[in-house]
Amino acid sequence: MRSSSRTTQSDGPVRRRVAGGAATAVLGLTMALGGSGVAPAAAADSAGVSGVILGVGADETQRIVTWYSTADTPQQLQVAPTSALTDGRFPADAATFAATGGANIASSGGYNRHATITGLRENVAYSYRVGGEGDWSPTYSFKTRDFEGDYDFLFLGDPQIGSSGDAQKDGAGWADTLKVATEANPDAELLVSGGDHVESANDEKQWTSFLAPDQLRQVPMAATIGNHDVGGKAYEQHHFTPNTDKSEAYYDKDASTRSGGDYWFIHKDVLFIDINSNAQSDTKDAQHVGYITDVVKKHGSEAKWKVLVYHHSIYSPASHSYDQGNKDRRKDFTTAFSDLGIDMVLQGHDHSYSRSYAIKNGQKANPEEKPGQAEVYPGPGGVIYVTANSASGSKYYDLKKPDDSGTGVQGNGPDPLNPDNFWFNSVENQEHVRSYVRVKVRSDKLVLENLRSGTCATPNPSVDNGNVPCATPGQPVGSVVDKVTVHPYNGDGQSLQVDVPAAAPGEFGWTIDGYNGLVDLGTAKETDGNHFEAAGKINPLRVTDSRRSLAPWSISADVSEFKDADKKFSGSYLGWKPYVLNGGAGATAASAVASGYDDQGAGLSVSRGLASAGQGHPRGDARLGADLDLKIPDNVAKGSYRATLTITALSS
Repeated sequence: MRSSSRTTQSDGPVRRRVAGGAATAVLGLTMALGGSGVAPAAAADSAGVSGVILGVGADETQRIVTWYSTADTPQQLQVAPTSALTDGRFPADAATFAATGGANIASSGGYNRHATITGLRENVAYSYRVGGEGDWSPTYSFKTRDFEGDYDFLFLGDPQIGSSGDAQKDGAGWADTLKVATEANPDAELLVSGGDHVESANDEKQWTSFLAPDQLRQVPMAATIGNHDVGGKAYEQHHFTPNTDKSEAYYDKDASTRSGGDYWFIHKDVLFIDINSNAQSDTKDAQHVGYITDVVKKHGSEAKWKVLVYHHSIYSPASHSYDQGNKDRRKDFTTAFSDLGIDMVLQGHDHSYSRSYAIKNGQKANPEEKPGQAEVYPGPGGVIYVTANSASGSKYYDLKKPDDSGTGVQGNGPDPLNPDNFWFNSVENQEHVRSYVRVKVRSDKLVLENLRSGTCATPNPSVDNGNVPCATPGQPVGSVVDKVTVHPYNGDGQSLQVDVPAAAPGEFGWTIDGYNGLVDLGTAKETDGNHFEAAGKINPLRVTDSRRSLAPWSISADVSEFKDADKKFSGSYLGWKPYVLNGGAGATAASAVASGYDDQGAGLSVSRGLASAGQGHPRGDARLGADLDLKIPDNVAKGSYRATLTITALSS
């Protein structure tokens, strides 16, 4: 009689891996964002839902979605990893978030809703929809990125839909800038607004044009309120922002129409603070500074960079350069921003592009900094102020000339190094073509570029309508207007940095140690005149566990019936005695199992343990073995019998 003990793979080395880790909880979310694989979406759609926009959350794990509905019914947001959708259908376990909101402004009717998605995981494509059972919107998509490390965001100035006198053309210019910018930067993680989304705060036709581009449902926008967005509730009904403080100082005007507030969020290595600069006075400016100070004090250490965003540019190069309010804020803000370690201030309002010198306490930080200098080292307290040009082409302001008011904090005198510019601006530009700003956030620098998103050609509404001529024909889309690399100040010492990658999760698995040859138990010997006996050893198994979880594991096995053609006997007659040949990975041998001939039991015909390790065991390797003990009754017919030993590994 001859028997064999084999795994389910019969020849050559056998290797098995067991995925570690418990079932993942969280939302089951994702999609296709970015430039490719993104489900098309429209601002107005079915299910009585319109104006869907994806906003930022408090951090990378959140998104806030805002929309309008025609009916005052309970609504919700459903989200799932795109990979979990089947034929476009959401899985039964899709995460659901209840929406809140209220009635819209009287002129638009309908109802506003918003919901916050939480628990997002990095590098996952998500799909989402809003509405309710049987009345869902189309499906939209976005993608999360790595929650650590470098990233780019896009800063967009004053689309101000309707300001050219033709909202349709303005919308076309805005849509084209978003298309050009996101196609050129498919991995950009945020759209940051400079304010003035529309010309008339409560004109929903203008809002519809602003919200029409699909990119606004695919890339989260950090909204900023401009002076044309106030006087109505539409701004905040279209943009719900995280961590928003609506104290009186930041939430201006009549209670029935005021919008906005100051808010903050963190995206990877940047702390963004966005303030409502429409609220201005000596006391309110001081309160804004108090708000910024408080946020920096509490959260400044959580990010490497601090970026302020608000609408009213204090270093305007064009029509607003002489505004008294901006001059006042140079006095009210600049020293505080220097003291707080603000790195960059992004602004709109002036429909022209400018990049300041590094400004410290309201003065040029380094008198030697050259106009248009490509590498800037602001030093302690140095702040770069950027004014964005029009992203839609709806309106451009022409550059102003300096006056004789000098280079004091509130002065508008000429730059000694470039008398055509104001003393505070390193670069000033107005070509009457659309542009956007790309900011590359890196561990050791911020790289800022102002890039053309259009040409003199249509859509360029202000030029199309004859409001202004195009100043620089021939510059291609995507060409660079300005580029600067801003290096941080590292104090008197030397900063050290090290990037620590995600820890390897490790692996648990087993393999037959060496060639998986036939285990030949030889010819059984008749014993005591009433049964046969045979013995042998299994081919040793090598178990490897390098997982960081140090989760429990176990190896077990069971044997099939022994067969020779139509003759057979039960595997219960096979017993074994496990042992650990070489210790490691916390391996402990299981108890011996007797042949069923001895104890009338099931022997190895049912699953039996070979070895195991508990939670917290050391990482490493172990070699496992077992002595086989076969005892069968003497009434079993003569033959050459074979069986299969099936090995199972389990781990949580």
